[in-house]
Amino acid sequence: MMLRSLIACVVGVLSAWPTATAAESSATVAPRTYTDHIAIVATTGMVADLVRAVAGDRAEVSELMKPGVDPHLYQPTRNDLRSLMRADLIFYNGLLLEGKMTDVLIRAATSGKPVHAVTELIDEDRLINAGGLDDPHVWMDPDAWSSAIEAVERVLAGFDPAGASQYRDNAERYAAQLAELDDYAARVLESVPERQRVLVTAHDAFGYFGERFGFEVVGIQGISTESEAGVRDIERLVSLLVDREIGAVFIESTVSERNVRAVIAGAAAQGHEVTIGGTLFSDAMGDAGTYEGTYIGMIDHNVTAIARALGGEAPERGLHGRLSVR
Repeated sequence: MMLRSLIACVVGVLSAWPTATAAESSATVAPRTYTDHIAIVATTGMVADLVRAVAGDRAEVSELMKPGVDPHLYQPTRNDLRSLMRADLIFYNGLLLEGKMTDVLIRAATSGKPVHAVTELIDEDRLINAGGLDDPHVWMDPDAWSSAIEAVERVLAGFDPAGASQYRDNAERYAAQLAELDDYAARVLESVPERQRVLVTAHDAFGYFGERFGFEVVGIQGISTESEAGVRDIERLVSLLVDREIGAVFIESTVSERNVRAVIAGAAAQGHEVTIGGTLFSDAMGDAGTYEGTYIGMIDHNVTAIARALGGEAPERGLHGRLSVR
């Protein structure tokens, strides 16, 4: 059995574990009235933004991990535990993105809380396997991430049947927005010269991006920032930059730029100038309250920055002219 399926089974079993009282069990499935607001907790900003888009005004959604936080390394706090225990529904990414939170999510499920991975409906054929594990960074492909919309809609409609039609309408509207985003990304990234379609970043979070848009993606670290880059990793990337005449690499908002700086210095020592093409949002979105602090704004920023830095053509302020000028 795939590790992903095994974890889903474990969490599913624990969700029905008899430690929850009869009263608690009935409370979790009782139909809601429109005046009630469902209290939802999501792990990451990307998951929270997706849930907000589908839930609309029938729920209040909070996320545990704020902008700039690395989910691979995140340690839940006491306040997080309280938030999870007070929630009506809990959504997480899955595919082991929230590695250090797995025990906490299982404990929440054991207490009778509905706990759901938004990636549970994504086709296995679309998942990238890296070192025996499924790459969790599915949101880097807007088309693949659209599959998560249906997963959220199903859970919300099952929990709150009175809002099913609203959730369906919201889901269709958001899916159309992601399709527009995907079309924009494909268009501007196609303008990058083929030889320059190499994306070098701090860690390997852009595999789905590369698969969708035809880029070779090279991360200094692996798919998890728990892995460490060694001297050989740096040397390998320096050689790649020099041999392929790549002129730009990218740092990430949640990962130290130390290794990226070392690669740039190594290339300079061999007479090849490399610049930083920009800061990309990989495992967290931008600041709350900003356009980049939404999933659409996050991907718009990344796509626009990558296209412009690698010789393509893209409007400075992105898809709808909302990007911050940096």
